[in-house]
Amino acid sequence: MCSLGLFPPPLPSGQTTLCESNNELLSGTDDCLKQTSSPLSLYFPRESLKPHCRTDSSSKAAFLDHSETLWMRSAAAWYDAGLTGLLDEIANSSTEVPKWLSMSSGCARALLQRASSFRGSLFPHLTLSSEDMIAEFSQVLNWSDCAVRAFAWHPHTDKCAVALLDDSIKIYNPKSATAPTLKHRLQRSVAAVQWKPLCASALAVACQNCLLVWHVDPCSLSTRPSSGCAQVLSHPGHSPVTSIAWSPSGSLLVSASPMDTAIMVWDVAAESCVPLQRVGGGGVTFLSWSPDGSHVLAATPSTLFRVWETRMWTCERWPCLKGRCQSGCWSPDGSRLLFTVQGETVIYALTFTDTPGAPSGTSKGPKAAAVVADLSETTFTTPDGDITIGGEAQSLAWDPRGERLAVLLKGDSQAADRPAVIAMFKTRTSPIFELLPCGFIQGEPGTEPRLMQFHPNFQNGALLTVCWSNGRITHVPFFFLSAGVPHLGLSGSPSLSHPQERSADYANQTLYTELIS
Repeated sequence: MCSLGLFPPPLPSGQTTLCESNNELLSGTDDCLKQTSSPLSLYFPRESLKPHCRTDSSSKAAFLDHSETLWMRSAAAWYDAGLTGLLDEIANSSTEVPKWLSMSSGCARALLQRASSFRGSLFPHLTLSSEDMIAEFSQVLNWSDCAVRAFAWHPHTDKCAVALLDDSIKIYNPKSATAPTLKHRLQRSVAAVQWKPLCASALAVACQNCLLVWHVDPCSLSTRPSSGCAQVLSHPGHSPVTSIAWSPSGSLLVSASPMDTAIMVWDVAAESCVPLQRVGGGGVTFLSWSPDGSHVLAATPSTLFRVWETRMWTCERWPCLKGRCQSGCWSPDGSRLLFTVQGETVIYALTFTDTPGAPSGTSKGPKAAAVVADLSETTFTTPDGDITIGGEAQSLAWDPRGERLAVLLKGDSQAADRPAVIAMFKTRTSPIFELLPCGFIQGEPGTEPRLMQFHPNFQNGALLTVCWSNGRITHVPFFFLSAGVPHLGLSGSPSLSHPQERSADYANQTLYTELIS
């Protein structure tokens, strides 16, 4: 089985990972990093970003227009806080409603609070505030304190969207001098962003109280598109939204909230949704649509997750032993799902195969998950002392060719010798599935990775974008020839001048092999 003990040691202090070439990770100093940085290597100092001011609910009434009618205030309370807010408003308006209605609302509110307290004892996450809930289930490490809270490459062009601490979203395109900034009054606590496939302009945004779908004309020279360019999609009880995923065809959008046990399947053009409701789980925290469109992974706050098949929209229920499913990613052909579980230091795999003779689109689900990698803490001796790497994974990312797997390890923020790092694996999915160690991705001294994503269309191998704790966004290229392309030499990578010497023993070790039946 694959383990971190077979990885090359981490870089010494002052060295930064630059790229992979000739099956080795090459490093250099900060000066080398600046010289090789791409036009989309961005920097957002946290000090320059002012978090949005949250209005204290206790002082909210001082700024309300009390000339509004009860029904207008009730509608606003329902929109802001759901049924509890509506009952509060009616119970506190005893001079405007019959006494029996005020008393009934107060009793119903008390019963609802007791039921909510009981449900909270079963699912403790329901007692968290919206921001704490997003931070708990986000794929971003330390989301609350991150300058960059979400990042998304466009699936077809070198364009990216960056969501920042101040709730703004910036669009960057190296071919354009204009960098539009998206702001909306409902764009609060952005948890995720994702571009619509097969479309140049649509960007979905997961917010605290709703979904926004921006339509930004790529030919426009406007630096501040109007809020009228954004569709607002909301459903009662479906907030905060912590995860979104487009279907590969772009025809459907799914969203998840830890407060709602249903997945919402949106027809964005019609601004309508269909809930996929299942009992158990306490909500939905993370979604991932397979590249072939056949399955959707849906994680919950409890010790189970579901894998939906999208032909008939049925699902398989998978229980976990220790904790909830933290993250997951699909192979390019959609046949294999890798996932991690909170409280466990391993990577699991599920393999989905077509059933012979079955109608097109049906699949035979796996009987059990296989452990394919061990992420247990491993201590490395470096010139700067011992460093311990490993533990739980925050997120996973698999490149579109299916040949590099990035694992963001949480580390321990309270211990300097247990940093958060990205562990890179070499992967093969055909004709057999295998994992090989590649190395650790490290940034500038004193920084840790927070968020990562592969570029969808890098031509020379894979390109990993990393958002760091200091607000910098960098790109690490992995130069290799795809497994489907005949190799012209002993190495699968183009040569770079003056490669650093490093043992190649790691590149020849087969760690895990699974024969496909």
